[in-house]
Amino acid sequence: MPKIEHAEPPLPEIVGTAPAMQDVYRMVRLAAPRSANVLLIGETGTGKEIIAKAVHKHSRRSDGPFIRVNCGALHENLLESELFGHIKGAFTGAVENKPGRFEAAHGGTIFLDEINSTSPKLQVKLLRVLQEREFERVGESRTIRVDVRVIAATNASLEDLIGSGDFREDLYYRLNVIPIVLPPLRERREDIALLAQFFLRRYSEQNKCVVPELTTAVIEGLKAHEWPGNVRELENALERLIVLADGGPITPELLRFTRPKYALRSSKSQGSNGVGTDVPSLIRALVRAGMHAPRPTGVELHPFLVDGLERALIEEVMRECNRTQVKAALRLGINRNTLHKKWEQYKLDDASTPLPSPEEPPTSEAVAS
Repeated sequence: MPKIEHAEPPLPEIVGTAPAMQDVYRMVRLAAPRSANVLLIGETGTGKEIIAKAVHKHSRRSDGPFIRVNCGALHENLLESELFGHIKGAFTGAVENKPGRFEAAHGGTIFLDEINSTSPKLQVKLLRVLQEREFERVGESRTIRVDVRVIAATNASLEDLIGSGDFREDLYYRLNVIPIVLPPLRERREDIALLAQFFLRRYSEQNKCVVPELTTAVIEGLKAHEWPGNVRELENALERLIVLADGGPITPELLRFTRPKYALRSSKSQGSNGVGTDVPSLIRALVRAGMHAPRPTGVELHPFLVDGLERALIEEVMRECNRTQVKAALRLGINRNTLHKKWEQYKLDDASTPLPSPEEPPTSEAVAS
């Protein structure tokens, strides 16, 4: 079997050794020397711009300009002018001729971020540029030819947008010559500690302070979070922790101080941007959090998680059933004797009125319920 070589990050600013990132590095090195268009696919905050810069840096156009355009930040009319330029008098406010970003990128690379947000009208003009490498400025009939490599990025499924009629299929095929998929941070948790140390050093230098130590408990806490904002969210979190540490160590207490907003965002996120609201996704998130949470000395992982979940389930069902044993047992789908034993096992009656013995006949209220 041939030996698989370890792929190194194509730029020093890219951190990670996870298998999914190894695939990204290999694709960057394969795509960079070619002239084909590249489509970067990934959630917000996964680092699409830095990967685009890596492709440019390792290409034959590395001495040329790298021009970035956020297609989702401008109105359709403004974006058209930004991309292709305009002449004086083309519209209100056009007081002079202005070259567009495609002209500025001549001989280099243009990075079209959030290409999924472009309008159908603009997509037609982009398709022409990709096919013919030519366009006209807004308000002008003179054709301008450019030599530009296009790297596009999307944080949404272009296939779904094609299905809904919001994205041109022919433009998709032009862009998607070399697709590179960037994994979300929750799928490369082994890189979280490396990324955290990288950002700590960066922001410690900027704030002219000693690089604070990251304890194992803090690292495990970082790994337990879902990071719906991906690497960008982690970077912001580390910068915040440096400020909160105020020259001292970063402790789990500081991490918990920053976590409530994360938890709120995670609970509201759905699909690819965070924890799904379906039960299997929620259970997986709970298990991941429990695996990294501190537990009492001598308590193994399995009873810590399973017994804790069962206890909480019984408590919640009993509360919903107004502490009626018969109704709770039916709701749980277990025998009433089993419920009574579980109640005693978890000592739930220490903090509340104990359940009646399973031998006692149910009350009229329980039968009626």
